[in-house]
Amino acid sequence: MPERTPFERTPRFKVVALICLSALLWPLVSQASSHREAPAIISSPQVDGTDFYAFRSYEPGRQDFVTLIANYNPLQAPYGGPNYFSLDPDAAYDIHITNDGDGVEDLTFRFLMVRVSPQVALQVGEDGNTETVPVPLVNIGPVGGEFGTANVNERRLFRLQLIRGPVDNPTEKINIVNPRTGGGLFGSPLDYIGDKTFANYESYANHYIHDINIPGCGNSRMFVGPRKEGFAVNLGRVFDLVNLNPVGDPNGETNDIENFNISTLALEVPIDCLTDSGPVIGGWTTAKLRRVRTLGGEVEYGRPAQLGGDYVQVSRLANPLVNEVVIGLPDKDRFNASQPKDDGQFLRYVTHPSLPELLEILFGVTAPNLFPREDLIQVFLTGVPGLNEDGSTAEVMRLNTGIDVTPAAEQDSLGVLGGDLAGFPNGRRPGDDVVDIALRAAMGVLLPEEVAPNGQLPYTDGVLQHAGQFMNAFPYLNTPLSGTRD
Repeated sequence: MPERTPFERTPRFKVVALICLSALLWPLVSQASSHREAPAIISSPQVDGTDFYAFRSYEPGRQDFVTLIANYNPLQAPYGGPNYFSLDPDAAYDIHITNDGDGVEDLTFRFLMVRVSPQVALQVGEDGNTETVPVPLVNIGPVGGEFGTANVNERRLFRLQLIRGPVDNPTEKINIVNPRTGGGLFGSPLDYIGDKTFANYESYANHYIHDINIPGCGNSRMFVGPRKEGFAVNLGRVFDLVNLNPVGDPNGETNDIENFNISTLALEVPIDCLTDSGPVIGGWTTAKLRRVRTLGGEVEYGRPAQLGGDYVQVSRLANPLVNEVVIGLPDKDRFNASQPKDDGQFLRYVTHPSLPELLEILFGVTAPNLFPREDLIQVFLTGVPGLNEDGSTAEVMRLNTGIDVTPAAEQDSLGVLGGDLAGFPNGRRPGDDVVDIALRAAMGVLLPEEVAPNGQLPYTDGVLQHAGQFMNAFPYLNTPLSGTRD
C-alpha cells in the first residue's frame, strides 16, 4: 500500500486539528465506535447510539446539502429473527444542531417510532370448528405490492418533529407532513429477512427514502431503517489487550463487525437550514426513555412495561470513541446523560489521558510525555482555529459547511491528516478511517520527537476503511445483509 501523505507537509492548522484528535479518539483502537460503550446502556440496546456522521453531501448534484446519520442498536445478526431489530416506540431519538456558539441545541430533529399491532390471522381448523389465529411471524409470504406491504404482519412507522430552541424549553415544535399521504406518519422497511421474502430488497428499501419539506428548511430527504454496519474494526483482538501488530499491514486483519447490520436514521437537509451566524455547525445525537417504567399489569403488544413521565437522556454521541476510550469507567453513564455545554466536568480525561500509558505497557512504545495536554482542549471542547472553531465549549461534532466537498473517488480515508479538509475531524464521512487516525494522533505523530519519540510509527488496527466501500448516494450506508446469505 502506498505511503500516506507525509506528515511534515501538513499545514499548521491541520496539525493542530490532528493533535487534538487524540483527545477525541484517544487511543488505541477504537472499539466498534460507540457500541456498548457504557455499563447502563448495555441493557437497552435499542437506544444505544453507535455512530454519528455529519458531512456535506457528496452525491453528485447535492453539494448544497448536509447529511446527518445516527446509528443505533449495535451488532445485529442478519438472521436474528423472528422479531429482528426494530427501534423502541417508547423512545425519542434526537439529532441536535447548535449553530450560534453556545453548545446548546438550536435545532433538533426528533424521530418517534410508532407501534402498530399485528393484523394478519389465519382461519385454522375444519368447517364448523375453525379459529381465527394470529400468525407468529412478521410476514406470511414474499413482501411486495405497491407500497411493500403485501403479506406483512408488522408495519414499521415513525414521525419526525422539528424542535426549534432548547429541547427543554422550545420556541416551536413542528410535525413534518408526509407529502404522499398528507398525514404525519412515514414508513420504514423491515429487516432483510431473506431472499425468499424479498426478491429485490434494495428496491424495496429505496421506496422508503422520503422526500419531505421541512418548514424553514425546504426540500429535504429522510430514511429510517436497517443498513449494513458501516464501522470497521478488529474488535475481538482490540479488547484482548490489543492482541495485534499496531504497526503491521493496514489491511491485514479481520473486520469483526462486517457481518452485522445496524439501525439508521438518515436526514439530508439544505446547508442554509442548519447554519446561522457562520458556516460552522455542531451536531450530536441522543436517545431518551420515559422516566417511569414499571413491569407488570396489563401487557400490550411490544410493551411489557407501563411507562410514564418525561423523557430522560440515556445515550449521547458526537465524535467517535469519546465515551469508550476517553471517559473513565466511573463516568461513562454520567457522560451519556450529560449535555455538551457541561463538558468542562470531564476535562481531566483530556488533559491527562490514560490509554496511551496502557499502550506503553502493552507494547513497549513510549507514550507522549506532555501534560497537561492543553493542545487537545481545542478540538475536544472549542474547535480548531482555521478549521471548525465555533466559539462554543462543548464536545460536539463540528462541521465547517464552507469547505468544499471532496468527491468519493478523491476522498482520503485519513481525512485532514491525509490533506482532505472535508473529512474527519471536520465532520465525519462513512469512509473516514477514524481508527487509524486516532492511533497515529494519540501516539504523537504531530508532536515534537522529544515529547513523542515513537510518534512517527504507522499505527493501525489492520482494518482499512475508505469511501469506495460505501454507496455514493443518500443514505450512503449499504443495503443490509440478508438473513439467508450463502
